Amino acid sequence: MRTREQRYGGGVAGLSTPGPIAALGAQLARESTPCRRIVPVVLAGGSGTRLWPMSREHFPKQLIDVVGADTLLQSTVRRLDGFPEEWELAESPIVVCGGEHCFIIDEQLRESGVTPQLIVEPARRDTAPALTMAAALTCSHGRDAILVVMPSDHAITDVAALQSSIELAARYAQRGAIATLGVPPTRPDTGFGYIRIGDALGDGAHRIGGFVEKPAAELAAQYLAAGTYWWNSGIFVMRASVWLATLRALQPAMHDACLAAFASGTTQDTRFTPGAQAFAQTPADSIDYAVMERLGGADAPCEGVVVPLNAGWSDLGSWDAVWDALEKDGQGNVARGRVVFEGATSTYAHSQGRLVACVGTTNIVVVETPDAVLVADRSHVQRVKGLVARIKADHAPEADAHRLVRRPWGFYDSIDHGDRFQVKRIVVSPGARLSLQMHHHRAEHWIVVRGTALVTRGEEQFLLSENESTFIPLGVLHRLDNPGKMPLEIIEVQSGAYLGEDDIVRFDDQYGRCAPAAAEDNHGSNASGNVNGNGTGHGHGSGNGNGASNGNGSVHVASNGDGNGHAGDHHGSDRPGHDPRRNGKGLAS
Repeated sequence: MRTREQRYGGGVAGLSTPGPIAALGAQLARESTPCRRIVPVVLAGGSGTRLWPMSREHFPKQLIDVVGADTLLQSTVRRLDGFPEEWELAESPIVVCGGEHCFIIDEQLRESGVTPQLIVEPARRDTAPALTMAAALTCSHGRDAILVVMPSDHAITDVAALQSSIELAARYAQRGAIATLGVPPTRPDTGFGYIRIGDALGDGAHRIGGFVEKPAAELAAQYLAAGTYWWNSGIFVMRASVWLATLRALQPAMHDACLAAFASGTTQDTRFTPGAQAFAQTPADSIDYAVMERLGGADAPCEGVVVPLNAGWSDLGSWDAVWDALEKDGQGNVARGRVVFEGATSTYAHSQGRLVACVGTTNIVVVETPDAVLVADRSHVQRVKGLVARIKADHAPEADAHRLVRRPWGFYDSIDHGDRFQVKRIVVSPGARLSLQMHHHRAEHWIVVRGTALVTRGEEQFLLSENESTFIPLGVLHRLDNPGKMPLEIIEVQSGAYLGEDDIVRFDDQYGRCAPAAAEDNHGSNASGNVNGNGTGHGHGSGNGNGASNGNGSVHVASNGDGNGHAGDHHGSDRPGHDPRRNGKGLAS
């Protein structure tokens, strides 16, 4: 694992172009020695729509503790702990994510004692390119490995059973097959894709007969009765070299674009970022569509195998699935947080703070967060995704981010706002610092509540202790550092004609959120900062980028996504009813 800034391609056996990477992958695929090295690959993208309002676009469900004390991501990376000793389990899992999530993902995993290898995608390209980046990273070290590819947002109740299925799949992977885990269905569910199983292989596994989309209720009932259709778990097992060779045969354009992006990528600490320009040319497709559906024919480049998984699996794709996965009281109710039931049945209620009281409710979902409340019939929870689309179309901030927004340096909570003012509670982690920045349209007042602040204001630099304050005038360069060993907590009062987080000009940032001037691409906009990666700045003018700017913050941060942020749409106006949090999708401070 590299811990210094370098080119990944040029730093590994001269692999500075896609050709040598592909040749090495092909060479490893031909090796006859059984591969025993296991590398977990966790796919940690997501749009945060199906479990709204707890999940948001910038805080998707893998980052929340929806079914236990750990987040779904933290549970996923531990699922191969204790794997049978005859296999060589890699110490660091590969986690593929977008730029807007990489810092919180890294923080959550380190809290769990895991140091991941992060692949930070500069744009969303679906699961097949994500897996290809992980396979290229694995092969670039000159050694093959069996990749165990897992979504980061699923639940498993029987980890031992999962490992047993993965071990069987790994034995097929040793012989050059690509295996997937299928879940024998227990009900006619319309929320899952299905795998049609083919010929039995004698150990519970089957050849892959085909893949089918989420069926209508009548067809799902037929699948259950037939016994030859299993739920698609989204878990795959294959050798890295075999994946690259198979992709080259079936999807040559994707293969070549991915390896070009890998060869032009860079790494900093434990984060690898593919080359943005090359990655933008990569076709977007899923593992299923790009490869798995094509492995059932006689002319397939490798064998496709489906292994049964009976481990209490759930994709947690709706609030009804969450209710189903949790322990219930005698009336079928599930309560999380401050919840009281009176005469309720089959109700799911989740409170993040305020008391939620349910009286006489039946088959209802209630989810309370500080800035939004969802009340839904359990039979209609699949429509939450469409609801979020409507909220997003209205440019409401609740679709993208929580009131409490996490940042690489800590977090902030927007506790009040009104005409020409906004109040935030800002908490900075020990040793962390915000970017060196200025604002064109607002001034700020800082009051230290806890800890010690090191303040840069223009040419001045000074310390503030508890109960001390300072004023940052409009247009003055400033920065906030926490030099102490305890969290720094301040109250920030912003005042001005425009309070949007896109009014941030960054001059220096230790988290890589300002690019050199040569990297800016604002298409004629009078941007108020720097653009990093594929995100296009929306300063005083407008711009569109492959990566949308995100959240309640500045558009001057690389983001991951093909959606568009419209921070500039609200810039410079003091319109009636204006919400200062409604500023597209970016990172603050």
